[in-house]
Amino acid sequence: MLITIIISTFAPLKPETIRAVDYLKQFVIPFVGLSAGNHQFEFEIDDKFFASFEYSEIKKARVTVSLDLNKQERMLVLNFSLSGTLQVRCDRCLDEFDMPVESFEEYFIKFGLEHREEDDNILVIAENETHIDVAQLIFDYLSLSVPYRVVHPDDENGVSQCNPEVIKKIEELSARKENESQWDALKNLNLE
Repeated sequence: MLITIIISTFAPLKPETIRAVDYLKQFVIPFVGLSAGNHQFEFEIDDKFFASFEYSEIKKARVTVSLDLNKQERMLVLNFSLSGTLQVRCDRCLDEFDMPVESFEEYFIKFGLEHREEDDNILVIAENETHIDVAQLIFDYLSLSVPYRVVHPDDENGVSQCNPEVIKKIEELSARKENESQWDALKNLNLE
């Protein structure tokens, strides 16, 4: 018996995908109509921004992005200024807290024959391109501003702002583990 499965590549988009695409349209800049020189753009990054990216670890944010786009004859120079807070989870106590973010990034877009990435901050686009999408750049800059290990900052007295109940439990378990070492049984082993 032969079973035929037909897979449609034209499946309807989910409503949340359509909303994400509509939301991200504000990050598309039509540079072709801009005169040579500097142009300022301002973006407010919030929860909807990160919800638009499927694998985002950041869920909540309040960040202002100021973009200075310098249009030159053969390239665009983008200077990003990012300032605000990202809600992150502490790796020590697992509580969420608002981590301040302050970042300045520079990105170059050159005009060439084909679309390719020359370096981490240099992109070559075809000369017939008319728009640039800065949403992915902003997402990457904010995601990379989160350190590898996230912990609550200490207050002005040098005391950790982690959840005190969780810290107390961690200290209890650490003390118990030190007393119950698996190597203690080997100390009493007589090898003679």
